[in-house]
Amino acid sequence: MLNLGLLLIRLVIGISFMGHGTQKLFGWFGGYGPKGTGGWMESIGIKPGVMMAVFAGLAEIIGGFLFAAGFLTPVGAALIVVTMLGAIFKVHLANGYWVDKGGIEFPFVLAVVAISIALIGPGAYSIG
Repeated sequence: MLNLGLLLIRLVIGISFMGHGTQKLFGWFGGYGPKGTGGWMESIGIKPGVMMAVFAGLAEIIGGFLFAAGFLTPVGAALIVVTMLGAIFKVHLANGYWVDKGGIEFPFVLAVVAISIALIGPGAYSIG
């Protein structure tokens, strides 16, 4: 059951990150693509916006895939954690902890889950 639990966590988190990455890179799932996301990033002081949007999108797609597959799990987790730290410090920190106020709660939980799986290992149902 432990291995099934690890698989479920990896799949839900990893596929969700892949979806967010495709929002940034391709505008899928209601996203704004590199130009729209880049413009927003510039508005909060992340420059150059389009390039950073592409980097964030790639980190989310690659990190999400590695994490979901259980292949190079620490690398995938690191990419997830880096994007969540960016979200925490550039977007959410000023709003406190709780998600209903736009705080750090959700990206913090995602980062801790990624770190925890990297420390535990991906489980038996993984590529690596």
